Amino acid sequence: MSKRAIRYAVVDAFTKEAFKGNPAAICLLEDIADLDDHWMQSVAKEFNVSDTAFLSPVISATGTYGQDKSSSIPRFNIRWFTPGAEVPLCGHATLATAHFLFSTDLAKHDTIEFVSKSGLLMARKIIRTTLKQETFAVELDFPLDPVVECDASEVPSIPLTLNGVPIVKVTKTTACGDLIVELPSGNDVAKLQPNFGEIKECAGRGIIVTGPAPAGCGFDFFTRFFCPKIGINEDPVCGSIHCALVPYWCEKLKKKSLTSFMASQRSGVLHLELDEESHRVRIGGEAATVMEGIILV
Repeated sequence: MSKRAIRYAVVDAFTKEAFKGNPAAICLLEDIADLDDHWMQSVAKEFNVSDTAFLSPVISATGTYGQDKSSSIPRFNIRWFTPGAEVPLCGHATLATAHFLFSTDLAKHDTIEFVSKSGLLMARKIIRTTLKQETFAVELDFPLDPVVECDASEVPSIPLTLNGVPIVKVTKTTACGDLIVELPSGNDVAKLQPNFGEIKECAGRGIIVTGPAPAGCGFDFFTRFFCPKIGINEDPVCGSIHCALVPYWCEKLKKKSLTSFMASQRSGVLHLELDEESHRVRIGGEAATVMEGIILV
């Protein structure tokens, strides 16, 4: 029996260099409804990276690839799966997807729209020209995720992870209920040795640990994200948690534009901006395609 080939790519997001940042797999489907959730979850488990994005073009009445008849901007359906579950929003896999589409001319436009379970998302191509070469970054336009107080029963008990480091404050995100644990400094964040057993027992989907960056380092805050409940012990560079971290740190630092450092072993850099009027967050970064291939179905 003949099999059909589905094109895929693996792209490292929020980095200029391959094998840093956060890897995302991208599967290009003709129709996202053509393959069931079980198949997509199985593929995500097979790739075994933080998130796999499944993408299909919105086809216009005239049959134009990725072109909705109501808009001149290319539009794609997108879903994201970790090795353990589907998630409602993923920043790094969306940035990786946009990078791949821009790099391959599958989207012949400097803006792309994605139809997702979190609403309509937008990615823009930001061209950077130097004397040596022309490169580009991607800027995502995502919904703001309000930070709210958590109940006393939700405050995490992670003494083995903290190893004596005091907690400044604990709050949580609205969208997924991730706990935000602020520590006194970014260096404390970077030096953590997480105990995933105790983290898995905590309330919420995952734990975001964050702290102010050391003076003079060029960043505003450091962060790490632990979410073993959905099959990711540490998400190397997470874009979507910044929908909450941007308003959190903008208020604390009295700034509208920030630069974040994800202090995982792979590390990554995010350029951030808060748009309070529209309740949106802009998340920018670079990416590198590391492999392409096909999946046989």
